[in-house]
Amino acid sequence: MSTENQDALIAKRMQHAITRVTKTVFPGRTNHHNTLFGGEALAWMDEAAFIAATRFCRKPLVTVSSDRVDFKEAIPAGTLIELVAKVDHVGRTSIRVHVDIFLEHMYQDDQHKAISGSFTFVALGPDRKPVPVLSGLTE
Repeated sequence: MSTENQDALIAKRMQHAITRVTKTVFPGRTNHHNTLFGGEALAWMDEAAFIAATRFCRKPLVTVSSDRVDFKEAIPAGTLIELVAKVDHVGRTSIRVHVDIFLEHMYQDDQHKAISGSFTFVALGPDRKPVPVLSGLTE
């Protein structure tokens, strides 16, 4: 495959892999401040990132790192959140996915970014060793 065709394939798959997940912050998922527990936010972000990475390459993946997660604003119980995960870098055996969490109040038309971070995944073969993420991909 030519570099031009490979770049076009990557761009097409990145667009297809964009993942949006909407959740409600119920009291059972909050901390003693009645805001979303940070560990819960990280788990949701990792899951959304995993879905986006899997949709990109359709291979078994494992999370190998989470990088620079910024908690810009506490998310109170009783709000809606939307996680938006986008593949932003493709390496030989790895994929990095950026995830933003947007906060919106249930009874207002507002939405703004509250948390953001990146997650890196490695594709694994049947022997549980890293394999190229682009091998076997077709348009």
